[in-house]
Amino acid sequence: MSPTPLSLTYLIRHSSLKTEKTPGLFMFHGYGSNEEDLFSFASELPEEYTVISVRAPFNLDPFGYAWYAINFDAEYGKWSDNDQAKEARDKILNFIDEAIAAYHLDDQNITLLGFSQGTVLSYAVALSYPDRIKNVIALSGYINESILLENHESKDHSHLKVYASHGQVDQVIPIEWAQKAPDIFNKLNISFKFEEFPIGHGVSPQNFYSFLKWLESQP
Repeated sequence: MSPTPLSLTYLIRHSSLKTEKTPGLFMFHGYGSNEEDLFSFASELPEEYTVISVRAPFNLDPFGYAWYAINFDAEYGKWSDNDQAKEARDKILNFIDEAIAAYHLDDQNITLLGFSQGTVLSYAVALSYPDRIKNVIALSGYINESILLENHESKDHSHLKVYASHGQVDQVIPIEWAQKAPDIFNKLNISFKFEEFPIGHGVSPQNFYSFLKWLESQP
């Protein structure tokens, strides 16, 4: 059976539960990748989740997709199109609403799993709209405070749970960027686990089983 057409392209693994509503886990890939990348994790994730891996909206030639533009400039280095990132943040939130309705997901039990640019957007959604998200698995990314809602600090983040990890020799996103996240979590009263692994820009088996154990321990 083909997936229900929604505003973004996606892959889905249905929940094993026969209940009226199921927990939802949304995956957001990195710059230049696609929805098939993180979906390779789906068969290993807890069966009760409806797992939805989402394709970013912008084409990158010759293949792959992006959530927002990243430009490389000799003078300014690497910089992100924050306006486009904010648009992507809102597109993701809208897509989550569509999927909740289409697949009868539990809107009180939504988990975001991101890698790299997908993590930046997962943080942006969860920290801007903490009432909408229960868990975040943030792999090889960082918090871009420029794309959070201006009033996000006034919201209640106390129920939000975050697992964050980063490679100690990440050549794409410096680990120093990721290491700023715990201070932000503490300020917002967010329960979190932050881990570093002796790898580059990727997810090692040890990293995978660590976040899986964390996810399985969430009530």
